[in-house]
Amino acid sequence: MSSTCTNMFPPKPEWSVDQIPDLSGKVIIVTGGNTGIGKETVKALLNHNAKVYIAGRNPQRVNEAIEDLKKETGKEALFLQVDLGDLTTIQPAVESFMSQEQRLDVLFNSAGVMYPPVEQVTKDGFDLQFGTNVIGHFLLTKLLLPRLIETAKSSPDGKARVINTSSMGHTFVSGIDFDAIRDGQKRLKAGTKKLYSLSKFGNVVFAHELHRRYADQGIVSVSLHPGNLQTDLQRHISKVEAILTKNLLYPAPMGALTQLYAGTTLEGANLGGKYLIPWARVGEARKETYNEETGRKLWEFLEDATRSFQ
Repeated sequence: MSSTCTNMFPPKPEWSVDQIPDLSGKVIIVTGGNTGIGKETVKALLNHNAKVYIAGRNPQRVNEAIEDLKKETGKEALFLQVDLGDLTTIQPAVESFMSQEQRLDVLFNSAGVMYPPVEQVTKDGFDLQFGTNVIGHFLLTKLLLPRLIETAKSSPDGKARVINTSSMGHTFVSGIDFDAIRDGQKRLKAGTKKLYSLSKFGNVVFAHELHRRYADQGIVSVSLHPGNLQTDLQRHISKVEAILTKNLLYPAPMGALTQLYAGTTLEGANLGGKYLIPWARVGEARKETYNEETGRKLWEFLEDATRSFQ
């Protein structure tokens, strides 16, 4: 069976959230944790006694999610206000977190934007999808790395984890067109679907490069395709696409499985540099994402894009 087919129609999961170990004492951040697979991820983490911060930009929506989750789990997540599409908000959010917590065991880079109107850009003039999905998450991760590394040193397994949610959409491009990331005619010509794939390709490349640079300091960096899911991400697709894809989509709780497996299990501590596919299985990303020169170029681009915000 081809990799595309197994991504679209994966076999039944052999792992479930019931197998998550006790997470008492663990501190975890989930970006986009107020909706979709992010919310399902937070729910499972709370149910297993983790202290969880939901990183999001809309206080009302995040606080509503926190209340929903409290009713369901009896546990209360915490709000970390940050807008990944506005780089000026990221350092203050990290400083707020650092002032409250002495450890960070897992960072789930789970938030994402999919197929918005192509005219939309971030506050800093980058394509909205690449800016949010890749650049914002890069800066958040970079600023949190000191706390992640400190935590790894004090953890029994010597590890802290960064779990990067990508998509099988990354397979539709073969590289990163840096000229299409900044606002301009080339970006508009690319179109929103190609730009989404570009951002998901960037997620995988970033995860591999983070592994190369920081694995020796205890950082476990993983990327994954969560599955084809019915979530709020679909809000920008057309009615025709919604009808055609309805029967191909799985519920959001299924989408949380793979990243929860990577972020919580004993096995997950050994998945650094890997790409996971539904449901909680090791797969293979597009081969170009493993190219070290591509990783180096992306890292340099991201450093330049965020230098004045670090």
